[in-house]
Amino acid sequence: MAGLRLTDQDLHFFNEGTHQRLWECLGARPTASGASFRVWAPDAERVSVIGDFNGWDPRAHPLVSRASSGTWEGEVAGVARGALYKFWIRGKNGHEEAKADPYGLMHETPPKSASVVWDLDYAWGDQAWMKARAERNSTRAPMAIYEVHLGSWRRVPEEGDRPLGYREIAPLLAAYVRDNGFTHVELMPVMEHPFGGSWGYQVTGYFAPTSRYGTPQDFMYLVDHLHQAGIGVILDWVPAHFPTDAHGLALFDGTHLYEHADPRLGFHPDWRSAIFNYARHEVRAFLVSSARFWLEAFHADGLRVDGVASMLYLDYSREEGQWIPNRDGGRENYAAIDFLRQLNESVYGAHPDIQTIAEESTSWPMVSRPTFMGGLGFGLKWDMGWMHDTLRYLQRDTVHRRFHHNEITFRSLYAFHESFVLPLSHDEVVHGKGSLLNKMPGDRWQKFANLRLLFAYMYSQPGKKLLFMGSEIAQWREWSHDVSLDWHLLEEPAHEGVRRLVADLNRAYTAEPALHARDTEASGFEWIDGSDAEQSVLAYARKGEDGHPPVVVVVNFTPVVRHDFRVGVWAGGAWTEILNTDSEIYGGSGVGNLGRAVAEEVPAHGRPRSLRLSLPPLAAVWLRAPEGA
Repeated sequence: MAGLRLTDQDLHFFNEGTHQRLWECLGARPTASGASFRVWAPDAERVSVIGDFNGWDPRAHPLVSRASSGTWEGEVAGVARGALYKFWIRGKNGHEEAKADPYGLMHETPPKSASVVWDLDYAWGDQAWMKARAERNSTRAPMAIYEVHLGSWRRVPEEGDRPLGYREIAPLLAAYVRDNGFTHVELMPVMEHPFGGSWGYQVTGYFAPTSRYGTPQDFMYLVDHLHQAGIGVILDWVPAHFPTDAHGLALFDGTHLYEHADPRLGFHPDWRSAIFNYARHEVRAFLVSSARFWLEAFHADGLRVDGVASMLYLDYSREEGQWIPNRDGGRENYAAIDFLRQLNESVYGAHPDIQTIAEESTSWPMVSRPTFMGGLGFGLKWDMGWMHDTLRYLQRDTVHRRFHHNEITFRSLYAFHESFVLPLSHDEVVHGKGSLLNKMPGDRWQKFANLRLLFAYMYSQPGKKLLFMGSEIAQWREWSHDVSLDWHLLEEPAHEGVRRLVADLNRAYTAEPALHARDTEASGFEWIDGSDAEQSVLAYARKGEDGHPPVVVVVNFTPVVRHDFRVGVWAGGAWTEILNTDSEIYGGSGVGNLGRAVAEEVPAHGRPRSLRLSLPPLAAVWLRAPEGA
């Protein structure tokens, strides 16, 4: 075992903020004779490693300062893999604290907070996936993401309702995701965090999967198993803020080392957490190394970066006088912008076959455009506007929808300004918002019909797709991180119908290039009729590459069956009805077109031919053009 290596060149790159693999230099590692320890604490007067191997005695194993770099280092004989430790730090200001290792690979299960001497040894079996994943992660490939909170997806009621471990959940999750046609999973933060109620978004261990579900190798097994099942793995990652727990990063060496000292810059009023100082070189290196770590040590296929909007704006969630303008008097956080560009240049430079995804809720320009064009460099961006507009529209009583038609069509004005993911995420089913099913208006039948309509509408719109776990089984209650999903609902036909629909949507979206190949290109979408507010009907076409038949989508947002409804098309012949959300197999009423519609020589919507359709109530119909159309 080689332990840690920290050369003068490493120190130089670290201090200038360009080091990208700091987990190989800092933290703790087993060696042939014990363990090596290194920590960055530039304002410390004295640093020791304490642990179960020395009775937690700060006098037993002092570390030595490495010149003027701010790092402290040492080796302790006889310390084995699995030993518990912390860094005891006395600041020059007299402040003393026992701190968990910022670069620790494993930590005790909360509420305990010691770090654990560990390694990254693992024999991967996902070589075939890694070799071919560039195609699977391309913006021209289908991406149907299943968002998962590992602790509440499925629990063991016979054992005190405990959550499944990484190795236990691996075969179950892989089989479920594969059988339901999703292409990727996105895991809510697995990085170590003290408070389970934060769902992982208050991170203390930026280099450690939470030990709640097992060891780092157990988490590797989960990723490996998903990859071998042909499923990509995206990890939520949180560089926007961190909690102020005493053992964590806050006041690490008695000073505001990782965070801004001024609360107008360094304290987040919404989350009551500390904000990273992105202007500090070593902090940028810490965060970039963390991102690279999850991609390299754990083979992640992408990072969904949480809270990007809160990073970009100095006045985010602050009143006048509670924030400090930038050097030009504006609200843009120049240091955070530079960091995000550095982050994306680093990860894409090393791994062009992954995706970074920004959770950015404003209209900041060019989030998903390259840095050389002036963009932030992300591969994709969550379309929060689509989500809010769509849910607001669908929550309206159906008789009122014709007065709010612009809410459902507005997205077409900006749909290709960015490369988007359409998210129906955990954020929409918590904090009293209710489940997606319960957001829908009407009686029980209409609620289910509206939900099926929502999903088919999302899957037919340009953009990659994300659906939070439990939505596919139409949960009645909103999500709770403390209990399992309500799997018993699948015993009821209406709920099983929604699950079956989602599986069929995933398969159709994946199988039809028209529905995914040009998700991020304006040429992949064409309005047929977006102005029929009176009937609350939309008709549009999705187009793939030449040679792939287009798909026409017709969506009826009212409970009125519309017979003899004409939709203009360009191609003659028989169009195949590849999906109808009102099908009886999904719990619908069975109104449809007997699987096909033949184009008639009757002009409509400015096109030379038209389809005469029966539009089912509160439903979407997808029709594939004849070959060669």
